Amino acid sequence: MNKLNKLGYIVLVLICCSCGNKTKTSEAKKQESDKTNQTPNIVFILSDDQSWTDYSFMGDENIETPRIDQFASESLAFTQSYVPTPLCSPSLATIITGLYPKDHGILGNDKVYDRGNIRGKERAEAYKPVISAFEKQTTLPDMLKEKGYLSFQTGKWWHGNHKIGGFDYGMTHGDPERGGRHGDYGLEIGRKGLDTINSFVDLSLKEKKPFFLWYAPFLPHRPHNPPKRLFEKYKKKTDSEHLAKYWAMCEWFDETCGQLFDMFEEKGLTENTLFVYVCDNGWAQNPEKSGYLKHSKRAPYDMGIRTPIMYKWKGKITPKMDDKTITSSIDMVPTVLDVLGIEKPANLPGVSVLDEKSLTERKGIFGEVYAHDFDTIENSMYYNMAIFPPYKIIVPDPVRKKDEVVQLFNIEKDPFEKNNIAKNNPQIVEELKEKIKGFRAK
Repeated sequence: MNKLNKLGYIVLVLICCSCGNKTKTSEAKKQESDKTNQTPNIVFILSDDQSWTDYSFMGDENIETPRIDQFASESLAFTQSYVPTPLCSPSLATIITGLYPKDHGILGNDKVYDRGNIRGKERAEAYKPVISAFEKQTTLPDMLKEKGYLSFQTGKWWHGNHKIGGFDYGMTHGDPERGGRHGDYGLEIGRKGLDTINSFVDLSLKEKKPFFLWYAPFLPHRPHNPPKRLFEKYKKKTDSEHLAKYWAMCEWFDETCGQLFDMFEEKGLTENTLFVYVCDNGWAQNPEKSGYLKHSKRAPYDMGIRTPIMYKWKGKITPKMDDKTITSSIDMVPTVLDVLGIEKPANLPGVSVLDEKSLTERKGIFGEVYAHDFDTIENSMYYNMAIFPPYKIIVPDPVRKKDEVVQLFNIEKDPFEKNNIAKNNPQIVEELKEKIKGFRAK
């Protein structure tokens, strides 16, 4: 038995439930799922620390991502999309709530107290009040309960126990005494197989309930320790060991996505499942060492916050590659609610990407960057961003980034933000700064 199914944190019923369907054919399973699931299953697939450029279908000439490429071709794929912040914990909180960081309260990865930055168990303990506050937020799993959904968390999860996010089951215990940070045991998903997901899906089928799955493997995130076969493959493409390892990690993540898709196909669930893909934040690999380049993760540039966001529901959502429309991870929850006919809560700023009228009427989206170890919004702000095509503005905080200037880019002509055109466009700068003021005031 795979190590994942031996761990005590997995609910015993998840391990036992997979025995009933072993002898059924794919067609029989499909017929069973068609009868029992009157609403689609929902699967969120989250890449972790990967640039928007680092896929074959996005034009990368080195990294091979055949399964995600195929997924993109079968999806309503928005390639000019964003997460509101370039750091994992606040980004994940946005994906599960549909709220901007300023509204859900998770501004960074760790909390700062009066005694300064703290580490280890103390750091996890300091984060507890933030988790308690976050627990009061309404998450997508909470909203899906009215439709009878079961929900399961795997992989990256910063916010304490999986139950804090409203999940029925999960792999993350969040106990600081047992190393509860990042996602603890949940981080083994993908890297050590998908057995727990298989068991959860079988449980849902057995109970005749639709399900929501959070698949957020710790990939291609460090440690960059890919399978040897993949590392050897990419060593032939570059003299940089660090690039080779990172590229190999991207393909390893792609392989696990393929395993997930194959599992659903074998169980006859593909046609009754809405898959949504996003990356939590960007990453530009430093070829000289294992870290990232400063214009990517934790930075306000597109290499930190841009990502493809893709929606696949076979036979229900028409595939299209859209490289013009701006969407955001704040739209993922409203889109799911729209699919299910659940009224969107008034406090959600996003729109359903299936509602072309709403997408057209919305002229732009916003971004926020706070300190990694955060305090209050006022004491932790680094940057505000507004993206109103073709322009994107980056406004540095006047206290913590007082030596930096406002930056304005035409991201349609300059997608890698090389040319700051703020000085020559003062009116556009003022208009976008006013939009940010309105956003902050809400």
